[in-house]
Amino acid sequence: MKVLVTGAAGFIGFHLCARLLRSGHTVVGLDSIDDYYDVSLKLARLRQLGIETEALQPSRPQGSTLNPGFRFVWSDICDWEAMAALFAQERFKYVCNLAAQAGVRHSLVDPHKYVRSNVVGFMNILEVCRHNAVLHLVYASSSSVYGLNKKIPFSTSHNVDHPISIYAATKKSNELMAHSYSHLYGLPATGLRFFTVYGPWGRPDMALFRFTAQILKGEAIEVYNQGEMVRDFTYIDDVVEGLARVLPQVAKSSAEFDPADPKPDISSAPYRLFNIGNSQPVRLLDFITALEQELAIKARLSYLPMQPGDVPKTVADVAGLEEATGFRPNTSVQDGIKSFVRWYRQYYKC
Repeated sequence: MKVLVTGAAGFIGFHLCARLLRSGHTVVGLDSIDDYYDVSLKLARLRQLGIETEALQPSRPQGSTLNPGFRFVWSDICDWEAMAALFAQERFKYVCNLAAQAGVRHSLVDPHKYVRSNVVGFMNILEVCRHNAVLHLVYASSSSVYGLNKKIPFSTSHNVDHPISIYAATKKSNELMAHSYSHLYGLPATGLRFFTVYGPWGRPDMALFRFTAQILKGEAIEVYNQGEMVRDFTYIDDVVEGLARVLPQVAKSSAEFDPADPKPDISSAPYRLFNIGNSQPVRLLDFITALEQELAIKARLSYLPMQPGDVPKTVADVAGLEEATGFRPNTSVQDGIKSFVRWYRQYYKC
């Protein structure tokens, strides 16, 4: 396949590019390299893919020194002219849109940035896909869309009309926009709801990264909701394996769709939704204990109330993903934390 991966300098996008290249696909990565978090980490990921970051020029594809099947474009999905020109030149058949402004809490601080990237940018992705005969669009949604829903495990058949953060609302809007394009223009689209992704080369604003940095510095770590949190922590390799398996399986209309009783995850249009989660929920305090054991350091805990936009528990029902791809995430938290700590100590030399 020839695949465009947006958000290629990001956590999941970087790992997906590497996974697709190992399988022999041709990949073009795209990223705006914004400064939401440490830009040097994003550039380091690109260097792992063979991109000489010192030579990057806006909107000009740069080849990899390590893999002839990879090129990178420094550009922004919100730039319509740049996106239209890139698609006209490359004629992508498969697109994986992972470019987004991430982070629930930051969406309460700067909501306009989320609407620009996650709504306007995604609109551009849909338009270039439909005008260039893309065979399959796979895009990142989030477990955050489940919002006030407390029916566990979270299923893609559940109602998700009550998001509790702007970030979640933008991800829900992506699902609705994608369905509109699938219905109107026959654009095959698959949305993937990720559940608390962690692992090597992760985002510094995520819990495992922050906790590790703070524990090693002797600082107290902030534990929200007095520690009464449960998360479906999902290791990066499992997320990427799910993505890689879904991408070539082009979404199709479902014979089971009933307009008199419509389910949100299937349609008469070529549209579908999957959860990607480990389905083995872990108490946050147990997660911290596993990290303490791997670091051989006892953490100091600062207990805080629930943060706005947060939910107390997430658990994924991945039956749909398993049925469609034969794959079910299964990396244990202990193994995942061990891999992350090994990478962190090596990367930061600590």
